[in-house]
Amino acid sequence: MSLSARTELAGVIGSPVRHSLSPLLHNAAYRALGLDWAYLAFEVAPADLATAVRGAAALGLRGLSVTMPHKDEAAALADRRSPAVRRLGAANTLSFSKGAIAADSTDGAGLLADLSVSLGFDPAGSRCGVIGAGGAARAAVLALAEAGAAEVLVVNRTPLRAFRAASLAPGVARLAKPDELEGADLVVQATPSGMLAGEGEEPGWPAGVDPARLGSGQIVVDLVYEPAETAFLREARRFGAVTRNGLGMLVHQAALQVALWTGERPPLSAMWEAVPG
Repeated sequence: MSLSARTELAGVIGSPVRHSLSPLLHNAAYRALGLDWAYLAFEVAPADLATAVRGAAALGLRGLSVTMPHKDEAAALADRRSPAVRRLGAANTLSFSKGAIAADSTDGAGLLADLSVSLGFDPAGSRCGVIGAGGAARAAVLALAEAGAAEVLVVNRTPLRAFRAASLAPGVARLAKPDELEGADLVVQATPSGMLAGEGEEPGWPAGVDPARLGSGQIVVDLVYEPAETAFLREARRFGAVTRNGLGMLVHQAALQVALWTGERPPLSAMWEAVPG
């Protein structure tokens, strides 16, 4: 990659962020498209988020991907919000133009794309479960409901946050107990618990959901992609579930960001070649 005074810059902000595969994905896309663009990772503490985002806008960056724990605050900082962001109260994508900040969410569409392409799964008419109530979980709830799921069960340790997530899709999503996920066609684990566990350490199961209660006939997705197989996925697979980590969602949501920022059709094959797995 050759940098110049005309190189356009984008990046990802989060805490932690040094594990992120986003720079590999985006830089591979820019190379394949022949664009003079570069993409970097920026470790930003929560207290510094507003300063970092406004600084990025002032410096003329084209966009920022936003990962935990900044998605809610990033949405609040934007001058313009997409309809999805206004409903979710969270954004994973910031775009900059003439100093203005626009917020979008590509998480839900990225999840649906990966489910379709990798597993041939269509949520329409299905019974789905989402574990968690943060930005990624809310995006999953909304996306699954809008894709025609018959029911979306939301399981979270904090009932108030679960209620907020379920209220995104009234009549479809509702609060649920962990054992209600046993009959779901799809279960999406959308908390960071698998990533936060120490090496060799199995975390407490997210929201009290024991993956040993899941199994044959179910699809279980953990949105964590590092490690490639969390303890939650490993246990669900051991009991017969079809499992998938969050790498596919990451690739597809990044592809949507590339399209949004560059106006070009994202080169998915080049992006997949750039990442392990």
